[in-house]
Amino acid sequence: MSSITLKNVEKWFGETQVIRGIDLEIKEGEMVVFVGPSGCGKSTLLRMIAGLEDVTMGQIFLGEQEVTDKVPSERELAMVFQSYALYPHMNVADNMGFALKTSGASSEQINQQVAHASEILELDSYLQRRPKELSGGQRQRVAIGRAIVREPKGFLFDEPLSNLDAALRVQMRFEIAKLHEKLGATMIYVTHDQVEAMTLADKIVVLNKGQVEQVGTPRALYETPESLFVAQFIGSPKMNLLSGTGQPDGFLLSNGAHIQPHRERVLSSATQCGVRAEHIQLVSAEADCEGVVELYEYLGADSYIYINCQDVGMVTVRILDQSVYQVGQQVKLKLDRNSIYFFDKTGKAL
Repeated sequence: MSSITLKNVEKWFGETQVIRGIDLEIKEGEMVVFVGPSGCGKSTLLRMIAGLEDVTMGQIFLGEQEVTDKVPSERELAMVFQSYALYPHMNVADNMGFALKTSGASSEQINQQVAHASEILELDSYLQRRPKELSGGQRQRVAIGRAIVREPKGFLFDEPLSNLDAALRVQMRFEIAKLHEKLGATMIYVTHDQVEAMTLADKIVVLNKGQVEQVGTPRALYETPESLFVAQFIGSPKMNLLSGTGQPDGFLLSNGAHIQPHRERVLSSATQCGVRAEHIQLVSAEADCEGVVELYEYLGADSYIYINCQDVGMVTVRILDQSVYQVGQQVKLKLDRNSIYFFDKTGKAL
């Protein structure tokens, strides 16, 4: 396995710049997830690391070796795509061992590597089946097994679960997490699904318009976002944003309520106040704002209430009890002073 380092990497398509000077270090054995909205450049960046896209400017290193100008076959990286791309006329064993066969490996070596990969992925009972006889999750495991047999320096996953239904996505997330633990391999995983990012990653790279917004552990990004973009992208549901004006001694909501966080902070430049759904309480006494319930979602273990607070904006509240709220019901809200975020007009966290 190997570390992967990017130094001031840029990508241009004609006059359009899609990757804007990215510096990034991925340590040996890390599971790093690239996440961001469609068009942010995450798949392009992954393809540049794989060698499937040329680097316009900058350098890419695998360990100490620069691979910027090397073709994909010389980089010793295995890529797993959204499409399974299995040969329909071959059985599972032949699909997994095909890359070794074309490279001239002996039958003994191929059988040994395929047996090792199938044991890891629990595919032993499927080795003689053809792709049409497999479920979507099993086909994706075969595609991953095809990558494992090559014993690469790193694995690159490009939205590998996008074709699966919700239940299979959860199962395959678990499978990939187990695979990383077993192999201890360097892995880069691209997704637009922030739940996948939060559950799989040692480190998340949040991309926006070809730039890195923030790099950190899932907990760090959730609890200490450095920008409004990260605060709203990481977390489900996304962070509530309440409009108002920064004051030297706190934040004045648009409804006139004064928010003073417990820890002293200079908030004069704040233009928005952020708070997550689980950090708002429904109260009957003194409140920061009030509004009307527009939607109530019961999800079993918890529920979400969407409340129209007029001047302050639409607010989502997470509740853990079994209380039932009716559309049109008037409610009062209190914000947890220890869990409030403030942002200036540029979107930077204060």
